[in-house]
Amino acid sequence: MAKDSGRAGKYGQSKVGWEFFGSELKRRREAAGLTQQELGRRVFCSGTYIGQFETGVRKPQHDVAERIDAELETDGFFARMCKELIDNAPFDNHFVGVAYLEGLAASILAYAPFFVPGLLQTEAYARAVFKAGFPLEPNENIDAWVDARLARQHIVKQPTKPLLWVILDESAIRRPIGGAEVMREQLTHLAMLARERRIVLQVMPISVGAPALGAMLKLMTFDDAPPVAYTEGAVSGRLMDDPAMVAICQRSYDLLRADAMSPDASLALIQSVAEEFADEQCGARPEQRHVAQERLQQRPGRRPRRGRRVAQEFVQQWWSGRRGRRLR
Repeated sequence: MAKDSGRAGKYGQSKVGWEFFGSELKRRREAAGLTQQELGRRVFCSGTYIGQFETGVRKPQHDVAERIDAELETDGFFARMCKELIDNAPFDNHFVGVAYLEGLAASILAYAPFFVPGLLQTEAYARAVFKAGFPLEPNENIDAWVDARLARQHIVKQPTKPLLWVILDESAIRRPIGGAEVMREQLTHLAMLARERRIVLQVMPISVGAPALGAMLKLMTFDDAPPVAYTEGAVSGRLMDDPAMVAICQRSYDLLRADAMSPDASLALIQSVAEEFADEQCGARPEQRHVAQERLQQRPGRRPRRGRRVAQEFVQQWWSGRRGRRLR
């Protein structure tokens, strides 16, 4: 479980190696009299991408490092350093870089098998998640982590960018994290974001069986840089920008989208489960809590439609709506 504080845990490696790579790149670029944009054009990438190398947020591919060596006449220095750092630090905790890249992304595609993603969490839900993962942590640390997580959510409020597409496993919307009141508030928040077309939201039904992915995944694309993929385990995270690995993650995400419920059916299910938690909060009997869901299943035309075509049509309408609001 990643904490949004930006501090590397005892299981993560230091980022000094990549920081040194970036500082050396900046020093030698400036010694050559080149701007970031000029060097980017010469090595076939953007100046923004060069800037991300220099700050240690992104790692260059080996072929890019080789082109940098050729342009700066550094005799293979950056290519050798790139290979050494990648070979020896494949599982660094890169959440600081991930949080930064979220603010630059043109699109963010997320799959969440256990929890609602941090960008969409309510304050009470985030607090319950942190307390479950760190039950002995002082309250002031929990408060700081919650505040940092909520601060990242400003990108959800932007009218046109990034495009946020989230697939939630059904268990993530049914597990009573923090209790019925917290879950009702969280699901109501998700439904509001979906109705206002701030996000594209799909649910992966339990009936599907084994999903294409068994871990959290986040794919980010950019207007002027290659895409990245981020996966997270219990005590570590991995940020990947190797094209082959990102392509594998993209294929898995496409399979998830094909198996998930349509956005309309997903919204209906989330609203129904929110009603169940509301009834539980009010002390309704178990048989009463399932009435809404049974009625939903009985309605004609409410069966989940599968396939990417339906999802693509929805996101086109959603994207057009967001652009229209920005112009008004």
